[in-house]
Amino acid sequence: MEHTKNILIIGDMPGYGKMGLAGMLPILSNMGHSVYNLPTALVSNNFDYGKFSVLDTTAYMEETIRVWQTLGFQFDCITTGFLASAAQVDLLRAFIDSQRKADFLVVTDPIMGDGGKLYNGSTPQTVDNMRRFVGAADVIVPNLTEAEFLTGLYEGEELLTGAQARRILDGLRALGPRSAVITSGREEGGRHVVWGFDGGTGEYFTVPYRFIKAHFPGTGDIFTSLLTGQLLGGRSLPQAVQKAVDLLERLIFLEQDVAERNNGIRIEKYLSVLTE
Repeated sequence: MEHTKNILIIGDMPGYGKMGLAGMLPILSNMGHSVYNLPTALVSNNFDYGKFSVLDTTAYMEETIRVWQTLGFQFDCITTGFLASAAQVDLLRAFIDSQRKADFLVVTDPIMGDGGKLYNGSTPQTVDNMRRFVGAADVIVPNLTEAEFLTGLYEGEELLTGAQARRILDGLRALGPRSAVITSGREEGGRHVVWGFDGGTGEYFTVPYRFIKAHFPGTGDIFTSLLTGQLLGGRSLPQAVQKAVDLLERLIFLEQDVAERNNGIRIEKYLSVLTE
């Protein structure tokens, strides 16, 4: 394809379930891009099962990046998700800096928590690591919980006024990223929205969405993939968010009656939906 990009996805790879790298690879590949991956951890399965195994891959990452740099591999876009350690933060910030060029795009999902609390295994050190890392990104896409922990503002709050949301967006921007998007937010009236700040135009924006009461792990990874693909396709940030919201809403609607949700949304079954 004429507009094919070399995309590197950095995040955790589950052995069982469609989240992390396993959820993002098919989406961005289906958009026609050349997609590569660098796992930050190998994870047996989604943490919602209660039992899991995690292998930190920092040593592998260090050696892989050394080899790639020797071979001169270059990427047009890097997306990052789960990071396992402070060492990975330093390693990846340096690697991203070495890849900088015109029209280079970095999208970061600072995966740490949801529902007002940190995930199992995430700690205050995890939050500090992400605060140091997000400045390497052009666009960050935390959910509301992650945005609150990163900024230290309104922690535990589920309903925000527009002014409060803008204050959090400003706090995120102070950490270094050009643009910020807060997913899974709710306004005081109860409306579900995505809040954002577009660094290209200097404007705040709000995108409402229909809430479907069906929890699937990995929806944040899907959103990040869809958003990245839309940005690479030339859409503005508000347009890309709107398209990603619409497509994700469609996927959740199609999967809402499935009995086993811990595995995440069956991406491959719905790839045709993502190109409609």
